[in-house]
Amino acid sequence: MGRGAAFFDLDKTVIAKSSALAFGRPFYRDGLITRRDVVKSAYAQLMFRLGGTDEQTMARTRDYLATLCKGWQVEQVRQIVAETLHELINPYVYAEAAALIEEHQAAGRDVVLVSASGEEMVRPIGELLGITDVIATRMAVQDGRYSGEVEFYAAGPSKVEAVGELATERGYDLTECYAYSDSYSDRPLLECVGHPTVVNPDRQLRRLATENSWPVLEFRHPIPLGRRLRERPAVPVAAAALGVGVGVAIGIAWYGRHRRTRIAPVA
Repeated sequence: MGRGAAFFDLDKTVIAKSSALAFGRPFYRDGLITRRDVVKSAYAQLMFRLGGTDEQTMARTRDYLATLCKGWQVEQVRQIVAETLHELINPYVYAEAAALIEEHQAAGRDVVLVSASGEEMVRPIGELLGITDVIATRMAVQDGRYSGEVEFYAAGPSKVEAVGELATERGYDLTECYAYSDSYSDRPLLECVGHPTVVNPDRQLRRLATENSWPVLEFRHPIPLGRRLRERPAVPVAAAALGVGVGVAIGIAWYGRHRRTRIAPVA
């Protein structure tokens, strides 16, 4: 009981890109999604990064995700993520973030990825980093397919609710826990722990960090896992300290649109 935990946002905090947008590129290249899909999703991501994190914006993103995903096979989504994970995500993991994760684990703390991206995407990324605990968006599933409903949308205050439930279940003292994020939308997450740190912050978050005297980290060295293992020690986190995104979950939707079926249809 009470081992403590460190909660990490994913996009621009642990990896140097949007996890949702990352998986869209090969599908567009192969003609599996339309140009309109790419532009609309990229625009949504840009608006989110520029501060469009109010409840209405998050609700629209959630509903867009639900509509786009309806009817897709869950196993198909997982297969696509597995096929492209090492190409699209592994080279973009910040060495500083990987080192910090290892430091928390060595200190006996649980490490939890907390992301608005879909669980089918976030959990494999966590496994790549040696993390088994994730809080991510969950789509409702019926007969192996997405039903068109969002069971849990891991954004804004909802992240804090999930963190609180996990803390109660495991006996964490949140005043002794850590949180890391790059986005102002994660203000509730940062404020719910005793040790908030901002990483590669957007303008609003940098201002908030200054007002609250929160530590500021700048991560600048994305390095593939294999190279990190060969070149230990990784870039030290202390060297990156300067005093401090939420990936849009609609990325899951890109996996299946107009995709050639690679697995047998569900009976």
